[in-house]
Amino acid sequence: MRKTIDKQACRERSQWMILSVILFFGMTIQSQANDATYLVDGISFDAAIHLAQKNDPWITGNFHQQQAIVSRSKFAGTLPDPTISLGMANLPVNSFDLGQEAMTQLKVGVSQSFSRGDTLSLKEQQLAIQSEAYPFLREDRTAKVAVAVGSLWLDIYQIEQSIRLIHDNHALFEQLVDITQASYSSAVGRTAQKDIIRAQLELTRLDERVDTLKQQEYRLKGQLAQWLSDFSTPGQARLLSNHALQGKGPNIEIGNLLPNIQLRHTELFTSGKTVSPETLMPFLALHPAVMAVDKKISAIKTGIAIANQKYKPEWGVNASYGYRADDPTGQSRSDFMSVGLSFDLPIFTDNRQDQEVKAAVSDTEAVKTDKMLLLRDLLGIYMSDTGRLYSVEHRINLYTQKLLPQVNDEAEASLTAYTNDEGDFSDVVRARITVLNAEIDKLTLDVEQQKIRLGLNYLFVGEQQQAKFEQVKRKVASQSIGAKREH
Repeated sequence: MRKTIDKQACRERSQWMILSVILFFGMTIQSQANDATYLVDGISFDAAIHLAQKNDPWITGNFHQQQAIVSRSKFAGTLPDPTISLGMANLPVNSFDLGQEAMTQLKVGVSQSFSRGDTLSLKEQQLAIQSEAYPFLREDRTAKVAVAVGSLWLDIYQIEQSIRLIHDNHALFEQLVDITQASYSSAVGRTAQKDIIRAQLELTRLDERVDTLKQQEYRLKGQLAQWLSDFSTPGQARLLSNHALQGKGPNIEIGNLLPNIQLRHTELFTSGKTVSPETLMPFLALHPAVMAVDKKISAIKTGIAIANQKYKPEWGVNASYGYRADDPTGQSRSDFMSVGLSFDLPIFTDNRQDQEVKAAVSDTEAVKTDKMLLLRDLLGIYMSDTGRLYSVEHRINLYTQKLLPQVNDEAEASLTAYTNDEGDFSDVVRARITVLNAEIDKLTLDVEQQKIRLGLNYLFVGEQQQAKFEQVKRKVASQSIGAKREH
């Protein structure tokens, strides 16, 4: 009788301890949900992107490259400097007397060459067109930096939140270890020594998962530090987030609120369908990277016109003045004036001019091919990432509505069965690990959704694109108003 009473008391004590674990775990999850409503003292998603874009050395270098091209275009259309020549002609070497011979004279001359046809103006035009590509390159670079830095920030966020979930479950498994030890020590119930070992093993595995995630976190924060460092002072660098690189890894704190990135032009992502290439191409053609290639094509086309100028002669004029001294009798001698015109004859054109024109044409066609490849890549990104986005959103709904509630119900049922000596401890552990993995998988999907949106937004950047979209919207709106009036 006494043995039965002790067994019942031990069971009630174990149930009470398990209930305290459940309540503790529930409070932990609630605390985590509350923490997600504000930002810790860390750099936010938008702030990280803004700092990286603002202090990107590439932008500064690109601007200076443009200024160099603009300066070259200004002197490319200028005639070459005239050439001055000074000389002494027909000087007698027996006396070196300037007045001894009638042909002796001191000469000063000037010559000026003129480029073939419109070569100078075309070169100036070509360089000016090249300089127009640089603002588009900067626009494209700014968008790429947003994708690169934003993706790093989201990867770090995913790791830190995964570590937080593991820490929350670590506390739960510590409580389970205490319960199994208490139940095993009481020598009642079905608790065996292997249950204690299993609980301790899961704690060790959780610690190992945290160490692995920390290793990834250090690597990613090191990469993010490269973007957030200011190298404006030669020979020095400082972290723009005002956090020093200390300890075992970059001490960069990020916010703990997952951004909700809104897709640009949501009309292109409706009803789970992709827009046809025919509809999308006019907008992709206005992407900054494509516009930069268009400028390159225009500049190379000007090179064809420059090559055609080689069929025209290159002209030159020269003039000289010759001074003669008085003759030995004191008679004055006339000075000489010479004027000349020179030009070449481009008559052997097969291996020179013709080949230069062919080379310029081939260069143009090659760059046009680069444009087609770029448009194909952008279209491929839209098609693949749109499909991925719809799939990820479907999986998020599946996790939220079905999978997470089901695994939590399974964990609760297995814990209840074990409490009533009707289940195995391994089932409890396995169920809790399943819940943890499901929560991490759901977090991974949430982050992946934002990364895909970030990548898709890269496709629709630039003032030219925005103007085109607005034009299309106004056209559609006016057609709708006209249709209503007809009815």
